[in-house]
Amino acid sequence: MSEIANLNPKQVWKNFYLLTQIPRPSKKEGKIIEFMKKFGEDLGLETIVDKVGNVIIRKPATKGMENRMGIIFQGHLDMVPQKNSDTAHDFEKDPIEAYIDGDWVTAKGTTLGADNGMGCAAAMAVLEAKDLVHGPIEALFTIDEETGMTGANALQPNVLKGDILMNLDSEDEGELYVGCAGGVDVNVYMKYDYVDSPSGYEAFNLSLTGLKGGHSGMDINIGRANSNKILFRFLNHCIYHFDLKLAECQGGSLRNAIPRETFATVLVKNSEARKFEEEVKIFDKIFCSEFSDTEPDMKLQAVKTNMPAKIITPDTAIKMIKAVFVCPHGVERMSVAMPGLVETSNNLAIVKCVNGEFTVNCLVRSSVDSAKAGTMYKIGTVFDLINAEVSFDGAYPGWKPNMNSPILKTMLKTYEGLYGKVPEIKAIHAGLECGILGSVYPNWDMISFGPTIRYPHSPDEKVNIASVQKFWDYIIETMKNVPIK
Repeated sequence: MSEIANLNPKQVWKNFYLLTQIPRPSKKEGKIIEFMKKFGEDLGLETIVDKVGNVIIRKPATKGMENRMGIIFQGHLDMVPQKNSDTAHDFEKDPIEAYIDGDWVTAKGTTLGADNGMGCAAAMAVLEAKDLVHGPIEALFTIDEETGMTGANALQPNVLKGDILMNLDSEDEGELYVGCAGGVDVNVYMKYDYVDSPSGYEAFNLSLTGLKGGHSGMDINIGRANSNKILFRFLNHCIYHFDLKLAECQGGSLRNAIPRETFATVLVKNSEARKFEEEVKIFDKIFCSEFSDTEPDMKLQAVKTNMPAKIITPDTAIKMIKAVFVCPHGVERMSVAMPGLVETSNNLAIVKCVNGEFTVNCLVRSSVDSAKAGTMYKIGTVFDLINAEVSFDGAYPGWKPNMNSPILKTMLKTYEGLYGKVPEIKAIHAGLECGILGSVYPNWDMISFGPTIRYPHSPDEKVNIASVQKFWDYIIETMKNVPIK
């Protein structure tokens, strides 16, 4: 594991290694906040921790650069805690087991935390470096980006002094992001009654596992399966062909991660048990065929289990199954203004029927506010029809591109000078904090960039080693060329 600290650029990889050793799942950032506070204070730099836990560290300009626009390097301290079902890992206690795999750094059975550990590590390297040329520097390390953007939403005006926000949370080297989608959570809740399990039935634990999952913004358009949609598709099929009863179900864990595993306990008549088992095998082959290119390890299975004492009232169970089955998931519309970019999508992230409570959590994203609202209400209407309670919260704004941005022009020229080509200008179908931060500091000129990271929010997450060097060199050269105030 410690070998990653010796990769180049050592300043960045050393800091990233340190971050892997500190548990920092979203909403559990106490240890990393203390670490970052001590990091700034040990450097003798002005260090502020605000009321929610955002850490701000200031570094004065180097000699002769005092008249340059101030840069705010920004990243988030939290990481998505996802692991494979056969991996023993406590994200609140255990370090991430990172290792080198060819041209990449990845982790053993868990998310790596390169999102956004690499951005934070680069900002730390700027703060501690003695040999860089730069104007006034501030580093803003926010908390809870992944599950609510709590840190960004709580940032107060007039705290930061800089002019340019450099968000270090993008995931393709050689691309500059100048816009992002906004988002909103759709939450569904309904209480339900139980009845005694009937006699003459067989119980099965039904599972859909082995999916890749991924980031619900970055990966929503690449054809990966959603375990909730697939399992409830099968349940919906079964209610037409079997006398199926539902005892409980649970799938997905995070609103911004495409669900990888969904489980249910169901009952079928003894006389139908063998046919049900055969139907599971048939649909396992159907689903594997449909998603052969994106989900080679998908597995639908049914295993006999002990009879539960209670089942969900049958009429209610059928309503819940149908509602989840028809709930939108995936791309709703592609952007016309920027071909290839997803405009509007929904992630059917979490479905639970346990302890008498039915809950569904979705994350709607869109770069068009009216389209975001339309999809939000479409989902709400589906669950209104079964008399569930529907609420909308956690809304955050998008970030409208500014093609006349001074820092964009500077960074285009700088990249071409370094690498002999012009970087791509893009917007992203993910919720960068820029939209929220820009609403608090509307004077900021903003841009987002980063090294190449693949499969964030999943245990397949990895970061390309060579891209980190290019990312770091680009930061160094950009700081030299920041516009004069």
